[in-house]
Amino acid sequence: MQHRISTLSLIFFASLIFASCASRQAQTHQNEKQAEALRNLGEAYIQQGNYSAALKELLKAETLTPNDPYLQNAMGRAYMGKDRLDIAISHFKKAILLKPDYAAAINSLGAAYLAAKDWDKAIEIFTELSRNILYGTPHFPLSNLGYAYYNKKIYDLAEQKYLAALDLEPQFIIALRGLGKTYLAQGKIEKAKTTFEKAVQIAPNYAELHSDLAKAYIASKDFKKASDEIKKTIELAPKDSELSKEAVEIGKKLELRLGK
Repeated sequence: MQHRISTLSLIFFASLIFASCASRQAQTHQNEKQAEALRNLGEAYIQQGNYSAALKELLKAETLTPNDPYLQNAMGRAYMGKDRLDIAISHFKKAILLKPDYAAAINSLGAAYLAAKDWDKAIEIFTELSRNILYGTPHFPLSNLGYAYYNKKIYDLAEQKYLAALDLEPQFIIALRGLGKTYLAQGKIEKAKTTFEKAVQIAPNYAELHSDLAKAYIASKDFKKASDEIKKTIELAPKDSELSKEAVEIGKKLELRLGK
């Protein structure tokens, strides 16, 4: 009789443990589904540029699944959108710690270092990413390397990286603009003009490119063409933007040059 009671007790306790485990698994699954929905909503807000609303949803998700690398990356992007680069970097690092092969988070970390003007750390990140043969869009890290080297005034390496990006994507406008600015900084005026002229053909409504081309024309003393590009810049740029204000001032100086 006693043996039978012991057996029944064991079965009872085993069933309790099993039920408890099943309950925890069900709760974990429910938390994951709820967190995923919150993350998706947060990412939608990021796409809209509403970073405060995004963080509100993402912080809720973090209470449910703090070790989700995709959530950590999204939180980093939201904080980056609010210019809280230190917090953004910590979230990107956590995402990579949780998923070391997470290329999007590695790219985000590099972008955060660029925004923080920590050129050396950005170069380290993007060099690693550009060598990853599994990374589907290597022209992005190559172009980002060009930007970092440009800001370090190492123009030969900036030129090299921008050209490598354009070898993969010949119409990649960010790399074209970066290459043109690099040529301008090197005093390679003709190459700068040719590069910017190609760029404005690809992206004719990109106001900054017309401003860049105007500066290349000014450097070559072609003030008439420079004036035309400045007028185009003023036409395309938001009226109260710094770009528009700068273009207006340059336009006035060019009018004096041209005797208007």
